[in-house]
Amino acid sequence: MTILDYIILFLTIYLIGSIPFGLVLTKLFLRQDIRKIGSGNIGATNVLRTGSKILAILTVILDALKPFFAYWAVRFVMSILISKLAVNILFGLYDVYLIMIITGITIFAHCFPVYLKFKGGKGVATVFGSLFMFSSKWSFLCINAYALPLVALITWIAIAFISKKSSLSALITSILLPLYVYLFANYRIYVVKDVTVFYGCVSLFVILRHISNIKRLIKGEESNIKLHKDKNE
Repeated sequence: MTILDYIILFLTIYLIGSIPFGLVLTKLFLRQDIRKIGSGNIGATNVLRTGSKILAILTVILDALKPFFAYWAVRFVMSILISKLAVNILFGLYDVYLIMIITGITIFAHCFPVYLKFKGGKGVATVFGSLFMFSSKWSFLCINAYALPLVALITWIAIAFISKKSSLSALITSILLPLYVYLFANYRIYVVKDVTVFYGCVSLFVILRHISNIKRLIKGEESNIKLHKDKNE
């Protein structure tokens, strides 16, 4: 593959990850600019402030699916640039590491989308969606289950239920995420270590994206999760 081929692949992943689904959905169905509502963030939590639970759920789902969209787009583009057989062999040998690269670029693109002058979301839904790509057998229960995203989701929901704060849920889940990856990603040990280090970096990135939220949490000024639109908005 040439340098141009790599640039094409990078742009493919980046442009898919940059799609601001929260903004698109609220513009399309509510004729509103989500950036002028609540915190101004394009994520699902802020979409929920419009009063539309359906659009908030769709935003979560679509943001979470970005790594999958990017993964299959890369496979398609690579099959054109080289060959389908070569792509199958390449992904068969290095699938986990290629997924990590695709996931990392997608999360970065979501947070710094070119379409919005590099002002995007916090990356939480996209990180959560990427966990399904690393999910495997929960061996000690002898069942095939999506243990990794399930444990992360339960953690987020539990903290959100107790604190009523989306940002605190994201922060605590992010802190615990590398541990969850190490415990529930059923790969050979050296691969598990690599994926754990990767998600350690991802977690740090998500935490840094929440610096302003952390400051508000310390001051006791962070807003609660709202299931209904504010009357003054």
